Amino acid sequence: MSACATTHATTHATDPTRTKSIHHSHSPPPPPTGRFRIAGADLSASIAVFLIALPLSLGIALATGAPLQAGLVAAAAGGLVVGRLGGCPLQVSGPAAGLTVVTADLIHRYGWRVTCAITVLAGLAQLGLGCLRVARTALAVSPAVVHGMLAGIGVTIAVAQLHIVLGGTPQSSVLDNLRALPAQLAGLQPEAVSVSALTLTLLLLWPRVPGRTGRLLRRVPAPLVAVAGATAAAALTGLDVPRVDLPSWSSHALAGLPEGPVLGVVAAVLTTTLVCSVQSLLGAVAVDKMVAARPGLTTRVGRSDLDRELLGQGAANIVSGALGGLPVAGVAVRSSANVNAGAVSRNSTMLHGVLVVIAALLMVPVLDLIPLAALAALVMAVGIQMVSLHHIRTVTRHREVLVYVVTTLGVVLFGILEGVCLGVAVAVAVALHRLARTRITHEEKEGAHHVHVRGQLTFLAVPRLTRALHLVPHGTRAVVELDGSFMDHAAYESLQDWQNTHTARGGTVELTGRRTGVRGQGTESGPDNGDTTPVGTPGTVRPTPPTSCRCRPWTPWRNHHCDHPRSPAPTTRPDTTPANPAAPGADGTDSAPGAADTPRAHQLARGISAFQRNTAPLVRGELARLAREGQRPSQLFLTCADSRLVTSMITSSGPGDLFVVRNVGNLVPPPGRESGDDSVAAAIEYAVDVLKVRSITVCGHSGCGAMQALLDAEPGGPQTPLKRWLRHGLPSVERMADRRRPRARLAGRAAADAVEQLCLTNVVQQLAHLRAHESVARALLGGGLELHGMYFHVGEAQAYLLAGEGRATVFDHVEAAERSG
Repeated sequence: MSACATTHATTHATDPTRTKSIHHSHSPPPPPTGRFRIAGADLSASIAVFLIALPLSLGIALATGAPLQAGLVAAAAGGLVVGRLGGCPLQVSGPAAGLTVVTADLIHRYGWRVTCAITVLAGLAQLGLGCLRVARTALAVSPAVVHGMLAGIGVTIAVAQLHIVLGGTPQSSVLDNLRALPAQLAGLQPEAVSVSALTLTLLLLWPRVPGRTGRLLRRVPAPLVAVAGATAAAALTGLDVPRVDLPSWSSHALAGLPEGPVLGVVAAVLTTTLVCSVQSLLGAVAVDKMVAARPGLTTRVGRSDLDRELLGQGAANIVSGALGGLPVAGVAVRSSANVNAGAVSRNSTMLHGVLVVIAALLMVPVLDLIPLAALAALVMAVGIQMVSLHHIRTVTRHREVLVYVVTTLGVVLFGILEGVCLGVAVAVAVALHRLARTRITHEEKEGAHHVHVRGQLTFLAVPRLTRALHLVPHGTRAVVELDGSFMDHAAYESLQDWQNTHTARGGTVELTGRRTGVRGQGTESGPDNGDTTPVGTPGTVRPTPPTSCRCRPWTPWRNHHCDHPRSPAPTTRPDTTPANPAAPGADGTDSAPGAADTPRAHQLARGISAFQRNTAPLVRGELARLAREGQRPSQLFLTCADSRLVTSMITSSGPGDLFVVRNVGNLVPPPGRESGDDSVAAAIEYAVDVLKVRSITVCGHSGCGAMQALLDAEPGGPQTPLKRWLRHGLPSVERMADRRRPRARLAGRAAADAVEQLCLTNVVQQLAHLRAHESVARALLGGGLELHGMYFHVGEAQAYLLAGEGRATVFDHVEAAERSG
């Protein structure tokens, strides 16, 4: 009987054609379908996004040199067209800062009407790419190249807008702007500088207003406050500064026929397509991560369809370009605001587009009051933020600073397409360098010669490999450690030839590390046929059968379900000698004679063999230290016996970190001769008094079969061992039924059903039982112990920590500290 069986099954959860019928047991049920219903969350989110999009759209249009209405057209097209057709429901599209440099260069070279035609052609190209279903290919671009491209664009935007902030006019290139900056500083306009300074001050300080007042004020977006405050100040003080001038829509310029050199227009279309597509697809992936962090929303929204998103972006660019608008792409600022404001469907994106249309038609007199310096300061701040310190730390950690710097400088000095091409070339060169860089060392210790290969083993490393192997004397014991995931045929041939020669002269060879693919004498195998494990016989290495499990620790797995056909009868080969007839795999079949012939027995033997082959060499040193020094865990972790709860995985802990107690229902029986339980009490006493742990965590989980059994229990009947044990959970049922006590809940939502409510309540109740133990009470009084409550949602892979008890018994979800790490 399973200790904690799931209460609901969703057998078709992976079938994309049946997503409408899926309902997870601990997620809010989807709303009933109807003709057209707008949730209140979507309405409020659309207003928040509109208030951000309006000033940014005007500012980006100003930065490109396009008509100011073009920004509004692009915002409306992005909201309405991409919102309806795109594959990422919560991503907001419109004029993006990342396209500013591209568009400004196109306007400077070809004029506004031809730029609109290029936008239409780029949209057609995106439609073609979407139909070819190559959207995920764009994600193959190195993140360092993408971050470097955005940083270069940000630098270009900031330097250009600095001239408008100072009251001047920007030049056509970054170098020209830098050369003209001293003269601009000498002749700055005080009125424009004061408006820009006020805008930047409000933009910086508004999100940092402290206290409850600050939480209320932050509901109004900082860009809107900054532009509105600067506009009001300029109007009240009567400053004479250039302002927004929206001409009549009747004179709005539409797209014209492409003119100019064919190759230049083609390059412009490719550049626009590249930047729009990559930014939109990366934005969709980022939105997926934000959606996953909101409990209960993942099931309702689902993951993005990147090919559909590309089709939606292409359609929006066609509409925007044809109507005289800027190029359209997914915008990170507006998308994050949409998700954080609580949007639950694509209706919020579409409503934001409707509001932009209404503003463009009815709010022209108000928009004409905005000083251009305020918009320039806003866009300059956005450009500065595109040079992200977080991205710089990430590329530094992954040793890709060179790619980032080259891409950034290439974009700043030469242009988007040239900079990206330079970055891709450097990224490929760095990858080839890492592939060819292999460290091979030789040392003698404890009577054995160790040859350690770190990195990929290719033909380029064969000379160094043979040089190290020939340092091993004949007739000695050799250990070859392969720490890499790839070996080409030349390296395999060289290693196998040396192995055959060494064993023929009386030596032994042991191959350790990752999948080596090297066989012993007389075996028919190639370089990619599997792993090898030494069995202790000179000159022989036992090959693992091709059908053996290839699961690796913490790689994507599904209950380690590999194909394990029934092993054939043991065969004897003249060149292999079983080391131990009773040992698994001694005959090359991974099964022991006389052992149970069930698939589970084979699975156990294979798992142990995989540990000895792959994991044991990596942890042997640490376990040896723990064996010498003894265990010194920092915390006691008391959780359920459910097989889906892998404590070391969800806590990122290793050997010696946790003192774990598992039982059905993660129960802590209160002390007492009749009601207590010596097993759990002894573990608690030993952990606190002997091991001196500093914290104790009681961890419950979703879909707990013990909690379901408590809810379904009927009085009377035979008292089985399970029923006698579950009596320790009855106080949790009583606590949940007591209306005078506050209900335990998850941050952001209430419990999905009675089972989840009892799972949460049970954690709180077991913490109360824990405090009643004498050793725990004494350690708490001395200040040397902390108690923690934890809840793990299995279906969402989301951990929650108990943030407060008493009046506010809330389990707050734990976010990833660095998503890119």
